[in-house]
Amino acid sequence: MQTKADIKNREDVSLLINTFYKKIRKDDALGPIFNGIIDDWDAHLVLLTDFWETQLFLKRKYYGNPVTAHQEVDEKMNYTITTEHFGLWLNLWFETLDELFEGETTWIAKNRAQKMSTMLFMHMYQHRPK
Repeated sequence: MQTKADIKNREDVSLLINTFYKKIRKDDALGPIFNGIIDDWDAHLVLLTDFWETQLFLKRKYYGNPVTAHQEVDEKMNYTITTEHFGLWLNLWFETLDELFEGETTWIAKNRAQKMSTMLFMHMYQHRPK
């Protein structure tokens, strides 16, 4: 059995992001949300690669605000984003990581995504009109 390598550099992060978002775009529940909001997928994939490279290697490449971005998406979707959407996203994230990589950085990518999903949903929920 061949062992997989860990995530080591930007090229690995880019492979992860591109593979993962191909799945997201085809997903019955998540695809319509992402495809309806993102106009320029090439630019968005670079942005997400910057984000995850910053998260995994602490190389400051990403300067956006994911909380605000997710609040804006929730608003555009008429506040219909649920914890189930985040769960589906996480399942595909874990599946893609497990297909491509293994090791400490891969574990960190799973752990950060899990923590972030909870935090992002809470901020989205708190931002909703009462």
